[in-house]
Amino acid sequence: MWNSKFGTRRRTFASVAPVSLAFVALACSREQPARPAIDTAKKRPEAVAAAVLATRGVSVPFRVPAESEIRDTVVLAAVRRGRALLLATRDSLPANVGSRLRCVSCHLGDGLKANQMPYVGVYARFPQYRTRSATVEIIEDRINDCFERSLNGKALPRDSRPMRDIVAYLAFLSYGVPVGMQVEGQGLPRLDPLTGDTARGRDVFSTRCTLCHGTDGQGTNAAPPVWGPHSYNIGAGMARIRTAAAFIRVAMPFDKPGTLTPQEAFDVATFINTRPRPDFARKARDWPKGDAPPDVAYPTTAAAKKRKAR
Repeated sequence: MWNSKFGTRRRTFASVAPVSLAFVALACSREQPARPAIDTAKKRPEAVAAAVLATRGVSVPFRVPAESEIRDTVVLAAVRRGRALLLATRDSLPANVGSRLRCVSCHLGDGLKANQMPYVGVYARFPQYRTRSATVEIIEDRINDCFERSLNGKALPRDSRPMRDIVAYLAFLSYGVPVGMQVEGQGLPRLDPLTGDTARGRDVFSTRCTLCHGTDGQGTNAAPPVWGPHSYNIGAGMARIRTAAAFIRVAMPFDKPGTLTPQEAFDVATFINTRPRPDFARKARDWPKGDAPPDVAYPTTAAAKKRKAR
């Protein structure tokens, strides 16, 4: 039951579940009732209501499920393995991680803190259309994006045990979240764009960031590198100044989060993201429709064609 439901055939659940796709995995019995046909399930009132609420900007409360809600011991073991992989990513999967970062380097508080890119509710938002690839992606695609970009590593095979375990953990953290629904505290609080200054950013970094990240930005035992050969690569979301600034504003410094002003956050994000870091070989193919955000740190093929056509 487990392998077939949280592996490559997960899309079927997305069609039939009125709440989070983790519902089936957390059921009290391995004997599941017959499921309605896909075309009928899509019209179920709960699913329709969730879709309508999502379009209206309504969200559900942020909630971290308890392990006691898992009734199946096999599922519980997979959830625990998945959590462990996200906590010790490089040590657990050295062939797939090329940086000195872990998944929880960006998803703070073990990915369980609201407004700091939590994992809570993420599973319920997939499949989703993403402009960076201009395709509909499933959760496995998004996970591998992080491995290849934020961790500067290699993608996990979709049918591998580590991938299934990570998906199991993310599914568990979406227990009770209607499919497609927004969750309070998801992602990062939005900041109005400001122009950063590298000189001011250097000053902020030297006085507020070096204790954990080192004077050369190469990291310490307390925190990962923020530039250099062992940091996230140029294709990572954190390499975008607006994303980095929003993260820094809400979560940094680690011992005094939220104490930097928005301008200071943009200044230090600009300083950090103009330092050298690993390349990402496929970066030019990002945003193939020519709709790259303005803070992307590299040119794309589609954007160049769009400018040439004007």
